[in-house]
Amino acid sequence: MKRFTKTENSWMFYDWGNSAYSIIITTAVFPLFYKAAATKAGVTAVDSTAYLGYTIAIFTFILAMIGPILGTIADYQGLKKKFFSFFFFLGIFSTGLLAFIPSDNWLLLLICYTFAALGSTGANVFYDAFLTDVTTDDRMNRVSSRGYGLGYIGSTIPFIISIAIIILAQNGVLPISASIASKIAFVITALWWGLFAIPMFKNVHQHHYIERESKIISNSFKRLGKTFKEIKKYRAVFLFLVAYFFYIDGVGTIISMSTAYGSDLGIGTTDLLIILFVTQVVAGPFAILYGRLADKFTGKKMLYVGIVVYIIVCIYAYFLETTLDFWILAMLVATSQGGIQALSRSYFAKLVPKKNANEFFGFYNIFGKFASIMGPLLVGVTAQITGKSNMGVFSLVILFIIGIIVLAFVPDPKKVSVEAIK
Repeated sequence: MKRFTKTENSWMFYDWGNSAYSIIITTAVFPLFYKAAATKAGVTAVDSTAYLGYTIAIFTFILAMIGPILGTIADYQGLKKKFFSFFFFLGIFSTGLLAFIPSDNWLLLLICYTFAALGSTGANVFYDAFLTDVTTDDRMNRVSSRGYGLGYIGSTIPFIISIAIIILAQNGVLPISASIASKIAFVITALWWGLFAIPMFKNVHQHHYIERESKIISNSFKRLGKTFKEIKKYRAVFLFLVAYFFYIDGVGTIISMSTAYGSDLGIGTTDLLIILFVTQVVAGPFAILYGRLADKFTGKKMLYVGIVVYIIVCIYAYFLETTLDFWILAMLVATSQGGIQALSRSYFAKLVPKKNANEFFGFYNIFGKFASIMGPLLVGVTAQITGKSNMGVFSLVILFIIGIIVLAFVPDPKKVSVEAIK
């Protein structure tokens, strides 16, 4: 494979910057900060975990509703970057704002977190769609996987700085509280994310698009309606989305709620942060490896491998008791979380018409986000009913099994011919 182009590298380095949000806000520091705030306010551990799950369900529902509509409008020439920019700046601003919310106001923290998550995940809808503009079908597995790999590797830098500040504060080395240290981590995240988005803004442009016309909004709704009516023409796309709906549900739920789950098991904050750091380090090269193996064995076979690993993760999670068990679980997740996400993105990008990439990635978003509603709700409700968080994680097994069965019926992208929707 030839060297990566300037455009490909610029696109991939956005992952390097944005992934700091994923590890610090979604997975590590914010959940612990929020849990501490909730505990201080008298909220039980099980309830605070459930409320976090409900919050994730709310913002994912919002994005699921608007994703296809905005994506369809963004297919017009010059609009993809504008929509990307709006959500990007919403995410940056809200992430920084987390640092200024009182550390005992757990409800306001969740509200601000909702806007930060809307910005981050909303920008990612259009970022993912840019994959069709920055590279060709035969390079997508490598480019998408390397993007995830760089994201995991790059995010370790602000993560190390953040956990170092938090640990030093907890041990009295720095003359600040652990709460202030966490807030500094939120500022670091916003700055890191913004800095490495600059190449994306400078060098990545929309090459596949629909020509501008009058009545853009009304015509966008017409195209969206036409897609629904002619869904049979896109059977491969639809089948893939159904499979994706189920297996990515489990993936997203485990990523977004793993820290809260570990906290419920009694694992200390320092141990959790170190485990998450090592997970990022391990996940980077494995994501790149998935891309290389996909070129050799096909993307579908590597997706099978990733799903099977996650089934093992869910079963093992049920029996977790010690910090060592959580270490083993985290390393299993690290081997496949980046690979399964990267190959899902590139596999889908190969199936859709390039000129309608935003619209179809809007559907990719709606299926992924609706899945993200079901998973956290399942974990939250199960945890409250049984009083055991591990029961919720174990129940995710069925989602992975359904996903792998449906995926078996999705054809090879090379055998699929798609036409643009006019």
